Amino acid sequence: MTQKELLYVEDAVHHEQSMMCYLNFCISIVEEESLVSFFEHELKKHEALEQKLLDLLEVKSHE
Repeated sequence: MTQKELLYVEDAVHHEQSMMCYLNFCISIVEEESLVSFFEHELKKHEALEQKLLDLLEVKSHE
């Protein structure tokens, strides 16, 4: 993976972290249970994607 590609992956990690922060904020202020459930589901998806990206970076750091 090139340096430029690594930077793209790092940017994607930061994007996922920003999304998780935003979703946690939404969960904290929304009272309607169906919306809370939706945001929690979205949060789990973004957490999983962040982990995949971090795993990719980890693998590439050992090459």
